[in-house]
Amino acid sequence: MYIDDFFSGRAFDAYEFFGAHPTSNGVVFRTFAPGAGKVAIIGDFNDWHPWQLHCDRGIWELEVPQAKVGDKYKFVIYTRSGEMIEHCDPYGFGMELRPNWASIVRDLNVYKFTDEKWLARRDKNYNKPLNIYEMHLGSWKTNEDDENGWYDYAAIAELLIPYLKEHGYTHVEFMPLSEHPADCSWGYQNTGFYAPTSRYGTAEQLMELIDKLHNADIGAIMDFVPVHFAIDGYALRNFDGTPLYEYPESDVSVSEWGTCNFLFNKPSSAVFMQSCANYWLEKYHFDGLRMDAISRAIYWQGQPERGVNPNSVNFIKQMNAGLQRLHPNCMLIAEDSTAFPKITCPVEYDGMGFDYKWDLGWMNDTLNYFRTPPSERPAQHNKLTFSMFYFYNELYMLELSHDENVHGKATVVQKMWGDYEQKFPQARAMYAYMFTHPGKKLNFMGGEFALFREWDETREQDWDILKYPLHESFDRYMKKLMGLYKTEPALHNAEYNSDTFRWLMADNAEQCSYAYIRTAENQTIWCLFNFSDKEQTFPLNTDKPCELLPLLSSDEQTYSGSTSANELKNIAIEMAGAHKFTLPPFTAVLYEELPAETIKPAKTAKKPKSAAK
Repeated sequence: MYIDDFFSGRAFDAYEFFGAHPTSNGVVFRTFAPGAGKVAIIGDFNDWHPWQLHCDRGIWELEVPQAKVGDKYKFVIYTRSGEMIEHCDPYGFGMELRPNWASIVRDLNVYKFTDEKWLARRDKNYNKPLNIYEMHLGSWKTNEDDENGWYDYAAIAELLIPYLKEHGYTHVEFMPLSEHPADCSWGYQNTGFYAPTSRYGTAEQLMELIDKLHNADIGAIMDFVPVHFAIDGYALRNFDGTPLYEYPESDVSVSEWGTCNFLFNKPSSAVFMQSCANYWLEKYHFDGLRMDAISRAIYWQGQPERGVNPNSVNFIKQMNAGLQRLHPNCMLIAEDSTAFPKITCPVEYDGMGFDYKWDLGWMNDTLNYFRTPPSERPAQHNKLTFSMFYFYNELYMLELSHDENVHGKATVVQKMWGDYEQKFPQARAMYAYMFTHPGKKLNFMGGEFALFREWDETREQDWDILKYPLHESFDRYMKKLMGLYKTEPALHNAEYNSDTFRWLMADNAEQCSYAYIRTAENQTIWCLFNFSDKEQTFPLNTDKPCELLPLLSSDEQTYSGSTSANELKNIAIEMAGAHKFTLPPFTAVLYEELPAETIKPAKTAKKPKSAAK
């Protein structure tokens, strides 16, 4: 790191200088505390008796020959008002397990990655399938041999990788893995931004997990929290006796979550956070960052009526521009619920510089539609068409995240209207709508097998429900659906080009039915939906002769539906014009369009009960 870049707010590698770094003579400790009267270090190496650091321009430094990798340590800040406060290292690469909070000396150069082939071919997946499995590492599966029930980073890879591959996921997104004191914060209230949480092991073990994922052709995304930090007195708050990283006391100093808001017009805050983002991509080989609560960076306290916050907006642009330069093949994903323009536009074109934006409008509209009783759905018809009116404004990702499965909201399948058995066909049809709608995909763990219990970070997923036929068949259905999304180019390639999507039927509100076409790489897929509770027959206009090959029906018996495999016939369309389709209640059907010359005269269109006539 160049010192001038630090003081000007331009540095992206401050972690290479600050923190605890092993040397040939021991360990050198450095921290930035310009408001402190003096700074000392305590740790395992000095029996926790303070040794004073030397100061130059607010940077305090001491090389300790007695210190070694694995030692615990803390900084002692002596404020100019006479207080003495112990702090963890803001740039510390490891921390103790809560409730303890000492930093731990780590050597980030010990682990040797073997993922060169993956890194050489990875990209932002604009024209590739991007199917993300969001998970909380501690409650996916529990380890009976650990007193807290946790697998370590490296060990969980052996369970996770086969599961991701079997289901057709391309990437896994981990909820925040940076150190946090409260399990119930799920990692969103950080105290150790550079420290992988010790709940699941060490920095070296996390590197091993990412390396194993890459060697299995699975990408890894880190949920990253750039806007706020935990108020615990041992962490960043009033670090040097002054508000070094945060706003001074004001009506914008504390967030709605009771955390401190970063003040990004301070070089120390800007360098700290942009270096942290770079750190996870550079040192751990993460393939992208999902950035939390960007709306709170755009507007003061996340409230548009209070106006745009230029400090945070300018910082996000600066950080993203630098990350795009340093990691042009990694993904930057915004969780943003606002209508602020150009979120996924490059910074050089006055955009925010993200690659993707969560489509929270699509999520709310879709779930609200499926909560609605079928008799009332005609009045809600545009909830499922509205997304395509604005879809091409940004590069959207469709998400059904952890937030849609907690806090009394009910899980995704539980949100479906009706009784227990009625929820399953609707959920199967809804997921077909999601995976055929343009936009990349993200789903939270448990959704793939229709988990009914709301997520609880203290309990593992209810894997035992897979012994029940409705859940087991739902899981098989999701494997098939996600497999089609991954292998059929029309469902993922060129989806941000408006020429690749066309409505066949968008205004059939009375029958709660929809139809559209997806095209790419000379492939065309028809996507037909009946979201009513009655069998529906409707005409669709075709512009040329063709044959339709059924790819999937959400009503197939193998998925606990009512349609047998024999009833899903090819449909020969021998002339342009209207052709009638019949779908059972709560059903989605996907067809691949084949050229007219493939039609065989002996094959005539029959009237399968649940496909078409």
